[in-house]
Amino acid sequence: MTSDPVSWLLIEHGWNVVGPSGEELGSVSEVVGDTGKDIFNGLSVAAGLLRRPRYVPSEQVARIVEGRVELTMGQAEFDRLGEYEEPSKSEEVRADTTDL
Repeated sequence: MTSDPVSWLLIEHGWNVVGPSGEELGSVSEVVGDTGKDIFNGLSVAAGLLRRPRYVPSEQVARIVEGRVELTMGQAEFDRLGEYEEPSKSEEVRADTTDL
């Protein structure tokens, strides 16, 4: 059974991030966007304890379902992504969405 897509506003810290063939790439560390304007910029994805989180732009997100974010890229492309850097002050970071 396939899960129904959900809004980016529901993404939570710790959700699985997978590639197009289902390979696990990491987990959501932070969601970057402006909730007031409903603008989703991307995700900070933790790929392991000893690796710095990678920044995944929203254009690389293929589908969001409960508990999982599916990307358009596989492991090799994901490994080439830049490290996540703090957003500018004009962006809002939602590390924990449980208080919404």
